Amino acid sequence: MHCAGAKGNIRCCARGRTVCDQDDTAHNRLSVAYGRMGRMSENRTSGSPAGAAPPSPVPAELPVYAERVLDVADLIPPGRVMTYGDVAEWLGDGGPRQVGRVMALYGSAVPWWRVVRADGALLPGHEIRALGHYREEGTPLRAAPRDADGHVPRLDMKRARWDGVAGGPGDETHN
Repeated sequence: MHCAGAKGNIRCCARGRTVCDQDDTAHNRLSVAYGRMGRMSENRTSGSPAGAAPPSPVPAELPVYAERVLDVADLIPPGRVMTYGDVAEWLGDGGPRQVGRVMALYGSAVPWWRVVRADGALLPGHEIRALGHYREEGTPLRAAPRDADGHVPRLDMKRARWDGVAGGPGDETHN
């Protein structure tokens, strides 16, 4: 199970889930193996002697916490969302920043647009893609104020937020 044309994928052996880099060229591959959010560069020379071996490959399996976060993201029904903090609370482990980091590094393997900021603002840099998913799934949105940058709507968190219980109140289709 690989994304089309992706070279730098991580495949989780336990679940068969593949995580794709946003840009899968070696120049822009995420430095997941080193636990940093920066990007690795083929021309990287600082901190390593000339002729040093390239960085080790990306690990074959996801960290346990990342797998747990992605499992929760998979559970969120279409048209509903959970905040980063909701996911951490549901897991009983970590916090919003840890969940956000997992989503930034590995979120392409799941419906990433369903794990959101608590204020309902769309993920910067991914607004258009997320908005397409929200409209397709019927996720409740609020109109953007006229003075907002680009007039991008926000999520209607009161109606879209999912409490983690399937079939509970508010799980009806949103239009």
